[in-house]
Amino acid sequence: MKIVIIGPGAMGCLISAFLSKSNHKIWLLDKDRERAERINQQGIIIEGISGNWQAKVNITTNVQEIGTADLVIMAVKSYDTKQAILNARSLIGQESAVLTLQNGIGNIEILSEVVGSERVIGGVSNQGATLLGIGHIRHAGKGETIIGRIDGKIPVQIRFIREVFNSVGLETRISRDIKGLLWSKLIINVGINALTAITRLNNGRLIEFEGTRKILREAVTEAIKVAKRKRIKLIYDDPLAKVEAVCEATAINISSMLQDILRKRRTEIDFINGVIVRQGQELGIPVPVNTVLVDLVKTIETSYHLRIEG
Repeated sequence: MKIVIIGPGAMGCLISAFLSKSNHKIWLLDKDRERAERINQQGIIIEGISGNWQAKVNITTNVQEIGTADLVIMAVKSYDTKQAILNARSLIGQESAVLTLQNGIGNIEILSEVVGSERVIGGVSNQGATLLGIGHIRHAGKGETIIGRIDGKIPVQIRFIREVFNSVGLETRISRDIKGLLWSKLIINVGINALTAITRLNNGRLIEFEGTRKILREAVTEAIKVAKRKRIKLIYDDPLAKVEAVCEATAINISSMLQDILRKRRTEIDFINGVIVRQGQELGIPVPVNTVLVDLVKTIETSYHLRIEG
C-alpha cells in the first residue's frame, strides 16, 4: 500500500512518523523545496509522550515522483485544501481514497468537488502535536482517531485504513456518523482555538480565568444552538463540559491557531468560528461572541507588521 501525506506540519509529520513503522510505502508531499530537503536529511524528530525518537520517510515536492497512491491523507491548512488536492490529482487512481484529518468544517466538501465524494473519508484526530521546528514535533497528547464516510457506508477500504493506523499505535475506530463527530470536534475548537490565539495562553489557562472561561462558554453555547438548528447529533451529552474537560486534558498544549499566530501566519479561523458565524447568519441565530472572535483573529492576522513588540 502506498500512503501519501500532504503537508509536513505538526499533524502531517506526526502521522508520517507513526506510519513509517508499518511495512507500507510512506511518502510526505511538501510544497517547500528547502523544507523538504531538510526533512530528508534529518528525518522527523519526535519528542513528548510517545518518547524521543526519529523516523525516516520519503519526502518530495514533485508529485510525479510518487505515482498513484492508495491513500492520500490531507494534513494541510484548510484554506490550502483545494489547491493542494488540485496539485496532487495525479496521485488519485481508480481505487484511491482521500482521508482528511484537518481542522474545521468544509474540507470534505472541497475534496469531494475535486475527486468525487465516493473517494473521500472524513476524520477526527485527537492526537496533540506542536511544531517545534522543521520536521521537529512535540507529541503533546494521545487520543483516538475516528474515520468514516458522510454517507455512513463502511467499505473494506476504510476497515483496512483502521487496521494500518492501529498497527502503528494510532488508536483508530470507524463511525457511521462522521458529520456529528466533525461538528463535535468543531465545537471544541470553537471554544479553544480563537481564545488561545488572542490571549496567547495554553489551552488549560482558558478555564483558570473568569473572563476567558465566560467567553469560552458563550462561544460554545452559540455553536451548540447552530448545530441543534441544523439537526446535527453531537456525540457529547454536555458539549460545554467536554470543551472544559479538553482544556484540562490538554492543559500545556499550544493550539494550532496560537501556533499560527506566533509564527505570524494565516489561521484557520474561517473554517472554525467562521463556520458558526456564517451558519448563524443563514439560520437567523445571533452569534455575537463568535463574530467578535473572528474579527479579532482576522485583525491580528492582517496587522502582524504593525505589532508592538514588548
